[in-house]
Amino acid sequence: MTTNQAELLTVTETMERLKLGRSKVYDLIRSHRLVSIKIDRSRRIPADAVRDFVLGQIEEAA
Repeated sequence: MTTNQAELLTVTETMERLKLGRSKVYDLIRSHRLVSIKIDRSRRIPADAVRDFVLGQIEEAA
């Protein structure tokens, strides 16, 4: 049986993928433009949310 697990990224990994600073990533999270979850005190961003954010930015630019 296979399971479809979402890849969860740290804020640092998200910063690297988006080529943005820590403050900007947290701004995107606070403004609900980038989906994230908290696990205890750790913030995690689903890789799909990063992809969706980028696709949304591309659509806005078009």
